[in-house]
Amino acid sequence: GVETIDLLWEAGLIKNSADLYDLKAEDLLPLERMAEKSVEKLLEGLETSKSQPFERVLFAMGLRHVGETVAKKLARHFRSLDSLELATLEELTEVEEIGERIGQSVIDFFQSEENKLIVRRLREAGLNFEIEEGENGGSNVLGGKSFVVSGVFSKFSRDDIKTAIEQHGGKNVGSISSKTDYVLAGDNMGPSKLKKAEDLQIPIISEDEFLAMIS
Repeated sequence: GVETIDLLWEAGLIKNSADLYDLKAEDLLPLERMAEKSVEKLLEGLETSKSQPFERVLFAMGLRHVGETVAKKLARHFRSLDSLELATLEELTEVEEIGERIGQSVIDFFQSEENKLIVRRLREAGLNFEIEEGENGGSNVLGGKSFVVSGVFSKFSRDDIKTAIEQHGGKNVGSISSKTDYVLAGDNMGPSKLKKAEDLQIPIISEDEFLAMIS
């Protein structure tokens, strides 16, 4: 909580998030309002935080303009912090709803030497910096393949289909480019998207064909 953070800050025990993982009981017990039970709960909470999924860790790292929803999209698209750190502005803006402002903010974060040090220390502390194969109840059968979803579907909503793509290791992108692997087309797909997919020779698959891919 805020009061505990203030207490730790004023005691000179923390200056950034990585410092939390260096805390020991002997550092905390002399502090005001820090009884043995409180210290135990705090240290247990820090240990438990190491099992949080990558998307929540990314959100908690506090990248500018990266809220909870954006962190989830970035985590599921790039699958690991290493991949995200190496992403170009073009690759970042291929992610659905990620514009240049957010993309540049991500690049700026990883170019900071101070942030690089914090990331290294958080990694050494054991935080989760990648999505494991099969996490979220899926598989990796679509491993790294990018999809543009367009149109109306009969068996699932568009949000359900996008979730299924991510659960099976695929990536949702907002616009068609030469790097798109598949266009998943429902009824009433926009004619401009259809023409662009055909011009770039991107495979256009139906809802049933997609379900066969992940079954």
